[in-house]
Amino acid sequence: MTAPDRRAVATPPADSLLALVGGTPLIRLARSAPAAEVHAKLEYLNPGGSVKDRAALAMVLDAEESGALRPGGTIVEGTSGNTGLGLAQVAAARGYRSLFVLPDKTAVEKLDALKAYGAEIVLTPSALPREDPDHVIAYATRLAKETDGGWLADQYGNPANPDVHRRTTGPEIWEATGGRITHLVATIGTGGTITGTGQYLHEVSGGRVQVVGADPVTSAYGGGDGSPFAIEAAGHYIHPETATDVFPDVYRRDVIDRFLTIADRESILTARALARTEGLLVGGSSGTAAAAALRVAAEAGPDAVVVAILPDSGRAYLSKYHSDTWVRRQGFLDDDREGTLAGLVSDVVTVPVGTSVGEARSALESSGQPALPVVLAGRSSRFSPAAGEVLGLLSIADLAGPADAAVPVPSTPPVGIGSGETAAEALERLGPDAEVVHLVRDGRLAGVLTVGALRAQVG
Repeated sequence: MTAPDRRAVATPPADSLLALVGGTPLIRLARSAPAAEVHAKLEYLNPGGSVKDRAALAMVLDAEESGALRPGGTIVEGTSGNTGLGLAQVAAARGYRSLFVLPDKTAVEKLDALKAYGAEIVLTPSALPREDPDHVIAYATRLAKETDGGWLADQYGNPANPDVHRRTTGPEIWEATGGRITHLVATIGTGGTITGTGQYLHEVSGGRVQVVGADPVTSAYGGGDGSPFAIEAAGHYIHPETATDVFPDVYRRDVIDRFLTIADRESILTARALARTEGLLVGGSSGTAAAAALRVAAEAGPDAVVVAILPDSGRAYLSKYHSDTWVRRQGFLDDDREGTLAGLVSDVVTVPVGTSVGEARSALESSGQPALPVVLAGRSSRFSPAAGEVLGLLSIADLAGPADAAVPVPSTPPVGIGSGETAAEALERLGPDAEVVHLVRDGRLAGVLTVGALRAQVG
C-alpha cells in the first residue's frame, strides 16, 4: 500500500481555528472488525480534541447572537473537561475570559490543557449530591451569576448543543456513508451528541437507521443503578444522597432505539486495543462506543454499516486508561502476568457513612475481615456494597466508642491496591505504618487484606 498524495486536496488557509471545527473523517476499523463494515467518526480530530468543540462553538455563537454573551464577558461552565476545553478554545480565539468548575478527579491532562488556554479553574469534590451548593453544576451556576459579564454555557440545558449535531454531525455521517449507514453508536454524556445526530439520521433515513446508546453498565441512562463508573465523559451517575435525580434537558430518550451496556474493563481494554491495532489513540468513552459498535456489527450481519462516534483523544488520558500502572492499580488489567493479586478477590462486608458504631462493630465481628470499609453509599442507596467509594478502613479499636455514635470517618482516604499488581509492587508503595489495605478490581472494592498477608504472598 502506497501513501496517498494529499497535495491535490490541500485546503486554503482558514480565517480562524474555529473554522476547522467539524468535518471530521470516518475511518474503517478494518483490523478490529475484518468481516464487518464498522466505521469510527474521529471527533478527536476537532482542533480542541473532542466532539465538544462543536457544542462549545455553537453555544457561544448563539449567545453572542442573542446578546447573552457580550464583548469582554466571561464564559462559565461546569464540566468534566472536554466541554471546558472546547469553550476555553473559543474564548481564547474570540477574546473572552473563561472560568470552569470541574470535579477533583478530572484527568490531570485536561486540567493542564485548560490552564494552557488561559482558563481559570475551580475544583470541587466529585462525590457530592446534586442539591449540594458545591456540586459542579450548582457551583458553576452560582459563579456565573456572581461574575460581572458572566454567561453560563449550560451544556446540559442549552438547545444549541443537540442542534449543532443535527445540523453538522448527522449530515456528515450520512454523506460520508452515501446514505448506507444502518446503525449509529454513541455514548451519552449530556445527551446532546446522540440526540441531535440521531434525530437527523432517523429523519433522513425514514427511520431505517438504528440509534444505539453505548453506556457504562452502572450508568442510569441504560438502566444501571447509577453507581460510580470509571469512564469519563459518558454515563449518568447518581449520588446516593441525591434526593431528586433528573436527566439533562438536551437528552431525548425517544431518539435511542436500544442500549448496549459495556463494562468499564471492556471499554478501557478496547480503547487500549484501538491504539495497538488501529493506530487510534482514544479515550475511555471512545472505547465504550467502539466496543458496542463491534457487538452491533457482529449481531447485525454482513450488510450492516455501523458508525461509532469516538468522542475524544487518548492524549487526555495518558495517566489513566493508557497507563499500565493505573489500569493495574485499578484492577482493570490483572490476567496478563503471573503473580498478580487477582486470586485474592473476595466478597466484602461494608457499612455506609452514618452507620452506628454498634452496628459497625457487629458487622466487623461477624465478617471475619481484618477491617471494615466505610463507603459513600446512603442507607437507601441502590448501590451494591462494593460500589461506594471507600472512605476509610476501621479496626475493632476504631469502633470502641459509644454504640449509638456514628462511625468515625478518617480524614485521609486509605490507599488501595489493585488486583493487577503483584504483592511486591503493592508493598513497595505502601507506607511503613500500613497494616490493612483494601483490594480493588475493575475500580471496585474487592477485598480487605492485612499487610502481613501481602508479605506472605512475596514469600
